[in-house]
Amino acid sequence: MEKPLPLQCTREFQLAQAMLFAIEEINNRSDLLPDISLGYKIYDSCGSIARSIKGALALVNSNANMSDTLKACTKPAHVQAIMGEASSSPSMAIATVIGPFYIPLISHFATCACLSDKSKYPSFLRTIPSDYYQSRALAQLVKHFGWTWVGAVRSNEDYGNNGMAIFTETAQQLGICLEYSLTFFRTDSSDKIQRLMEIIKASTSKVVVGFLSHMDMDVLIQHLSKYNLTGYQWVGTEAWIFDSQTASRDENHILDGAVGLYIPKAHVSGLREFMFNVKPLNSSNNDLFTEFWEGLFSCKFKQSKSTEIQRECTGREDLTGVENIFTDMSHMSIFNNMYKGVYAVAHALHNILSCNQTCNSTINLNPLTVLHHIKRIHFKTKEGEDVYFNENGDPAAKYEIINWHRKDNGIVDFVTVGLYDASLPPDKQMNLQNASLIWADNSKEVPVSVCNAKCLPGTRKVLQKGKPVCCYDCIKCADGEISNSTDSVTCVRCPLESWSNEKRDACIKKEAVFLSYKEIMGALLTAASLFGTCMTIVIAVIFVKHRKTPLVRANNSELSFLLLFSLKLCFLCSLTFIGQPSDWSCMLRHTSFGIAFVLCISCVLGKTIVVLMAFKATLPGRNVMKWFGPTQQRFSVLGFTLVQVVICVLWLIISPPFPSKNFKEFKDKIILECSLGSSVGFWAVLGYIGFLAMLCFICAFLARKLPDNFNEAKFITFSMLIFCAVWITFIPAYVSSPGKFSVAVEIFAILASTFGLLICIFIPKCYVILMKPEKNTKRNMMGKGISKSS
Repeated sequence: MEKPLPLQCTREFQLAQAMLFAIEEINNRSDLLPDISLGYKIYDSCGSIARSIKGALALVNSNANMSDTLKACTKPAHVQAIMGEASSSPSMAIATVIGPFYIPLISHFATCACLSDKSKYPSFLRTIPSDYYQSRALAQLVKHFGWTWVGAVRSNEDYGNNGMAIFTETAQQLGICLEYSLTFFRTDSSDKIQRLMEIIKASTSKVVVGFLSHMDMDVLIQHLSKYNLTGYQWVGTEAWIFDSQTASRDENHILDGAVGLYIPKAHVSGLREFMFNVKPLNSSNNDLFTEFWEGLFSCKFKQSKSTEIQRECTGREDLTGVENIFTDMSHMSIFNNMYKGVYAVAHALHNILSCNQTCNSTINLNPLTVLHHIKRIHFKTKEGEDVYFNENGDPAAKYEIINWHRKDNGIVDFVTVGLYDASLPPDKQMNLQNASLIWADNSKEVPVSVCNAKCLPGTRKVLQKGKPVCCYDCIKCADGEISNSTDSVTCVRCPLESWSNEKRDACIKKEAVFLSYKEIMGALLTAASLFGTCMTIVIAVIFVKHRKTPLVRANNSELSFLLLFSLKLCFLCSLTFIGQPSDWSCMLRHTSFGIAFVLCISCVLGKTIVVLMAFKATLPGRNVMKWFGPTQQRFSVLGFTLVQVVICVLWLIISPPFPSKNFKEFKDKIILECSLGSSVGFWAVLGYIGFLAMLCFICAFLARKLPDNFNEAKFITFSMLIFCAVWITFIPAYVSSPGKFSVAVEIFAILASTFGLLICIFIPKCYVILMKPEKNTKRNMMGKGISKSS
């Protein structure tokens, strides 16, 4: 059986039909080249450079005696323009040959940027944008997705080599590195192909830019499938990104999720119907049509002498009832390019011949004049599209960004996800709809393809020897130096003294240190605080239960309960020193500590004064207790405490404590601490506590030799001795302790002094209440023992 017509020849036949449609439409118009009919000659090159050159020379020499030729000229005529070629290399060959004759060569699909060089190809024009724009757009597309480490495979011909050269140059300018850049041609040896596959497989980049012709890509897919190289994100050019035949050959989903550029979709009304109405028997010269028809429907008009019998062609087979390569209208954009090229020639001839109602047929046409007018034309197609050429013979560069979406039935849907317009300002050229993108392996997440992760602030980049600039190590800045941006290449010395805390944090990444509940020291101090609180509550419960006993009632039980309450506050206020400092915790910790301790010492002072007054009241002629009774005791406690409250309020109003970050203590750590705000306020709080403590100690010391049974002054004296000793040693320890340890020293001082007061004043009483109840009598409190019997 005869094999079907090759894909390349089928596409060329489609393009020939598009050209014929445009010529027929022009010849039927009365407003364009009236009374003049355009003729044509078609030579089939089937992608061969040699056949392309042979056909071009035949056209220049007006030689009609060639095979594979369709003629529609009824008389000898000079060729005014050549439409073609589809590929860059044949176009370059033809343009080089006919360049000296200045015969216009208008290509619909040759995109090599080299063809814009008018010194080499003066008569070349095209209706598809140059790869100069496509290559730059591809580089910007790669940069848009953050891919800085990519691989590249290109066709080993003018199209791939020139396009990849521009892409590489632009990529370097945008900070993109190529891990590898390999050439491929569909006729390469198996050894070369194997080396290519091994390089791709061993690479670390996950994105591959394929600057390949559709024929090369079709062959490459087979080898990629053989080596199971799936999961790579492919970025493609207009040559294959919109090709349904390439998509149908990708059975192993190698290219799923591919993104790339394609010329904008177009519609030419009437062209589809024209193509579907082709009949080989109606052609003026049906040799080529006959061959095409036989390959398309796998039939024969004339049976050969071979033993194999084939189905007979009738010439009336219906194209609308079948789905094949020829009926695929997905490349209407390319057909439109051919259509626009024919119309460009027609408009140029219309202007040269000064056509109005009729044309001046006496004007002598020469190729240079035709070329000059084609370069200057500017018209709109019937679909409203502007057609014109720039100084390089190129049209405006506009692309659609295509994304491969494979549907459940296995067919690839070419989805437009964005636009690229090179005529717009740089920041507006690319417009992408990221939400609708699908990536390799049907993923919704943008693939990551970088040689190294970004270097964070506090580090600098150091290039890896012998590797591209995208590969580097992240080196920590030296002590006293910082980098305040991602991927910084240098570290600078940081003037911490003149910077705000926020700015320091923005440029320095150090470990933040503070006394936390989660660390052992913080947990132990928290446990001690809670234990002291619980111990105070237990003692308070014991006193409440035995509140009517002489021991509890003696020496003003009201002050005892108020003292227990203040001791509980002292234990709890230490918890405000633990945890990360905040505005409220910084203001609360010192003020709550200062007020709670003053309340506590005021109660102890009141009890001490009560002891002294009570002893004085027992002396003959003394009635001093009336001057320091319960009411006076309450007011004394309130008065002493209010003084501390006023000091704390003034401190908070004038210059309150606030959270701060200490960068000076450690080079590799940030200490989160509470700044005092006003040092005067802090030392005023401590000084007032010290003043009351010394006053209490003196009073207790004076009362130490009073009768034992009545006197608790010796316990107060001992407790105040502990209190003063703790806070005197606190000052040098606090000043010399670094970071969070200064906070721990302050908490320890609070807990130690509080435990000292609680144990020295209340534990002896609890011992008597619980263990020696026989001593808990009024008689014993008065110091009157039971007399012995005679």
